Amino acid sequence: MPVILETAASTGQLIMATLIGFATIVALITKFKLHPFLSLTIGSLVVGAIAKLPLSEILASYSKGVGSTVASVGVLIALGAIIGKLLADSGGADEIVDTLVSQASPATLPWAMALIGAVIGLPMFFEIGLVLLVPVILLVTRRSKLPLMRVAIPALAGLSTMHALVPPHPGPLAAIGLLKADLGITLGLGVLIAIPTVVVAGPLFSRLAARWVPVDAPDLFLNSDENGRCGIVPGRPRFSVTLMTVLLPVVLMMGKALADIFALKGTAVRSILDFLGEPMFALLLTTLLAIFTLGKASGINRDAMNNSVGAALPPIAGILLIVAAGGGFKQILVDTGIAKLLGNGITQSSISPLLMAWLVAVVIRLATGSATVATVTAAGILEPVAASLPSAHAALPVLAIGCGSVFFSHVNDAGFWLIKEYFGISVGQTIKSWSLMETALSVCGVLLVLLVSVIV
Repeated sequence: MPVILETAASTGQLIMATLIGFATIVALITKFKLHPFLSLTIGSLVVGAIAKLPLSEILASYSKGVGSTVASVGVLIALGAIIGKLLADSGGADEIVDTLVSQASPATLPWAMALIGAVIGLPMFFEIGLVLLVPVILLVTRRSKLPLMRVAIPALAGLSTMHALVPPHPGPLAAIGLLKADLGITLGLGVLIAIPTVVVAGPLFSRLAARWVPVDAPDLFLNSDENGRCGIVPGRPRFSVTLMTVLLPVVLMMGKALADIFALKGTAVRSILDFLGEPMFALLLTTLLAIFTLGKASGINRDAMNNSVGAALPPIAGILLIVAAGGGFKQILVDTGIAKLLGNGITQSSISPLLMAWLVAVVIRLATGSATVATVTAAGILEPVAASLPSAHAALPVLAIGCGSVFFSHVNDAGFWLIKEYFGISVGQTIKSWSLMETALSVCGVLLVLLVSVIV
C-alpha cells in the first residue's frame, strides 16, 4: 500500500494542485516546447509544493517513483529495442515484408500490409517501425499501382495498434506496472482487441482515406533496393525463423497467463511456465535467440552484431526518461493522497471507470501530443481504482488508457509530421488520413474494451 505523506493541504488545495500540475506540464510541452521529461519533473515539483509537502519529501517521493518505474519497465524496453534493431539490421523485417507481399493480390494487399504493420510493430517501437515501413509502403504502392492510402493506412494501423495495446511497448508496460495488472492477461486481451481494431482502422478505413486523400506515392527512395531492403548485410534469415523469433516472447508470456488460469500452484508445469513467461526472461531469451537466428543467419559478424546492439539503446533513452518521469509524477499524486482522492471521485461518479480511463488519456494526448505521457499520467490517476480490481479486470483499464493515448494525432505529435513529410501531403490531408485513422483506432478499441468488460 502506498504511504500517504503528511500534508496540511485541504481537499480543495489537493484538487487545485492536480489541475495546476497538469496545466504546467501541458503548457511546458506545448507552448514552451520543453522536453516531456523536464516538463513532467517540473510538474511533479509544482504539485508537491501546492499540496504543501516539504521539499525533501517531494524529492524523495519523485525519486521513488522514477526508480520503481525504471526497475519495472526499463530493462524490458531496452531488450525490446535490441530485438527490433536486430530484426531490421539482419534483413528479417525485409523477409517478412517480401514473403507476405508476394502472396497478396491487389485486392488482398491492404490486408497483407495491415499484417505486416502488426508483425513489424510487435517488437519495435512506433518510430522505428515507421521509419522501416515507409520505404516499403512507397515501393509497394508503386509496384501495385494502388492509391497510396490503400497501402499506407493499413500498415500504419497495424503498427499503431500494437504500440497502443500490446506489451512490450513502453506505454502498455508502464500502465501494467502502475495499475498492477497481469502482463499475460493484458497481452492476451490486447491481441484479442487489436485484431478487429486493426481491421476497422486499417483495410476498411483505408477505402475512405483513399477517397478523401487521392494521392500517389512521392518520389522518395527511388534509388533504394526494389524490395525496400533495410538490412546491413546481403543475406537474411528465413521467414519461418524470423517469425518464430518475433513471436517467441508473445508465446512465452501467453503460456504464463494460461498456466496461471489452468495449472495448479506449486506444480512443476506452473513453476516452469511462470518462469519462462516472466517478461524480463522472455525478452532476454528472445534477444539471445535473435543474435543467432537473425544475426548469425544473415552473416552479421561479431563486431557488426555488437554495433547493432549498441545502436539500439541510445534512441530509447528519451522514452525511458519520459516513462520514468511519468512514474515520478504518479508517485507524487499517490503519496500526497491526490490519486486516492481522484480515484474515489471516479468510483463515485456515474461514468464507467473504463470510459473515464479512456477520457483522461484522450485529454492528455490531445494536450501534449505524446502517447507515452498520456499513458503514464492516466495510469497514475487510475491506480487507486485499479487497486481494487482482480488482475483480469485490471488489464482492462490498461487497454482503455492505451486506446485513449492514440486519439486524434495532430500538430503537436511528432508522428503527425513524420507522416506528412514522408508521404508528401498537406496538413489537411494528413488530418483526413492519419489523424482520423488514429481516432477510428482509439474509438473502436475502447468500444471493444467495454464489450470485453461485460463478458469477462
